[in-house]
Amino acid sequence: MSPTEPVFRPAPGIDREIYPMPAFVKFTAKDLPATTRWYEAAGFVVLAAMPGPGGSTGLVHLRRRRYQDILLVPAHGAPAGAGRVTMAAGGDDLRQRAADLATAGGGIAEGPAPTPWRSDDLTLTDPDGNVVVLTEPRRADIDADTQWSAMVRDSVGRKVT
Repeated sequence: MSPTEPVFRPAPGIDREIYPMPAFVKFTAKDLPATTRWYEAAGFVVLAAMPGPGGSTGLVHLRRRRYQDILLVPAHGAPAGAGRVTMAAGGDDLRQRAADLATAGGGIAEGPAPTPWRSDDLTLTDPDGNVVVLTEPRRADIDADTQWSAMVRDSVGRKVT
């Protein structure tokens, strides 16, 4: 395997079905293979790698969970690092994910850090400066604070002033 080619790792539980994506993120990368490897350490898998001009990889389609797709394309002079997206962590151990990324090199993992709305966020900044936030609700805190939970339920549909 060449260090310039994406890695197709086994990914039990990852939906590899090709379906119309209701939304996706497209990030540019200065070093497509290195950025791809970094996202693999973040729990994404390479769903497809499509050829570009001259035979090099022109697009890498990454997926973490159903509807959590990122398309990586070479920067080719365009500014890299302009994207930001938040995704559900889906039960991932965010502390373990941060530890995995600490050895992946190239990017930064910050957190997990608590939010005022009772979740923990792990902020991932890829080698090109794009940001993916993985967020996981703190169910125990939500369930234990019945007053806060009632306030949230009562606010649904309330007009913002």
